[in-house]
Amino acid sequence: VQLQASGGGLVQAGDSLRLSCVASGRTFSSYSMGWFRQAPGKERAFVASTRRGDGRTYYVDSVKGRFTTSRDNAKNTVYLQMNSLKPEDAANYYCAAGRNIIMSTIGNPQAYDYWGQGTLVTVSS
Repeated sequence: VQLQASGGGLVQAGDSLRLSCVASGRTFSSYSMGWFRQAPGKERAFVASTRRGDGRTYYVDSVKGRFTTSRDNAKNTVYLQMNSLKPEDAANYYCAAGRNIIMSTIGNPQAYDYWGQGTLVTVSS
């Protein structure tokens, strides 16, 4: 599986962005899809995920109510809609695919099998 993330950019605080991640291959629906972010000098951190099968979504507390992840299995694409962006949301955002993600590992980067290249989000105050 190859993942290609896009949609990052420079925005002002309070603005919105939508990130997209397109996956190659014919087995997209069999993967749980996660979004992670990494700011300079910090570790890669979980942002959101959508589970394979039922599409249930999960979010880190800091983005609940502002970010929404969704998937379109017909288009092999997962999205991250980011509203009310804050300067602390600035980071490189990565999408990831994992075949055997369970509740206890959903936020663990090591549980994911494939990664996109990252797309940079910059938020000015």
